[in-house]
Amino acid sequence: MAVVGHVESLWRYPVKSMRGEELKEAFLGFAGVYGDRVWAFRSPAAPKGYPYLTGREQEQMLRFRPTYRRAELMAAPPNLLQAEAMPLGLTPIYPDPADLTVDVQMPSGEVLAIDDPRLTAMLGGGSEHAGATLHRSDRAMTDCRPISLFSVQTARRLGEEIGREVDKRRFRANLYLDLAASDGFAEDALVGHTIRVGSKALIAVTDRDPRCKMVTLDPDTAEQSPEVLRAINRSHGNKAGVYGVVLVEGTVRLGDEIVTAD
Repeated sequence: MAVVGHVESLWRYPVKSMRGEELKEAFLGFAGVYGDRVWAFRSPAAPKGYPYLTGREQEQMLRFRPTYRRAELMAAPPNLLQAEAMPLGLTPIYPDPADLTVDVQMPSGEVLAIDDPRLTAMLGGGSEHAGATLHRSDRAMTDCRPISLFSVQTARRLGEEIGREVDKRRFRANLYLDLAASDGFAEDALVGHTIRVGSKALIAVTDRDPRCKMVTLDPDTAEQSPEVLRAINRSHGNKAGVYGVVLVEGTVRLGDEIVTAD
């Protein structure tokens, strides 16, 4: 086993395509980060295979800031210690529906409950996405795999390629990695391997992450910078960052070591 880096930051996204929240620690379960993307809006105009309303269609979604109303109860599963103490370690329970209540701060500063009809109307109103509906799931409504990983060196490398700083948050990863020995895209070499993050969590790194319009959107202003995606297309096969699946559940923390485990 070899240390390849450490956790630079941890993020989850309570509402799909809205602003993320940075965490000091997170529970990585088989379904992904605890509390990640459990809410989403669906559009009647979206394809049946991908029914979600996202920042690709409604750029301003990135400026909506969701937070769990009972944040202290969404830090980890309520029976985590008891489950881990049993032989082999059992999968802890999902949160109670009441604990999943989210409040959303809009760009104007007004705060609405996630199920407030005014919020849904605001996101879909006046467009082909009118009639959007709110959905909640017990597990993360991610696009592909339950965990996404991205190195800060890759963000820096892309910035060098386009001639200005690239904010890592454009890539909406769960785990941002500091792979200190690399100059970017070193996470690609982890595909096909298993890594341990912290003392327990094991992640099988499965795929490079294909990119879309979302990376062109500034995470604070939602303004577009097409040159980011052009650089990824031109030099990196339209892929940046990697996906993974959780093999062994566990809590990960800011600064945890990342170790190859195969």
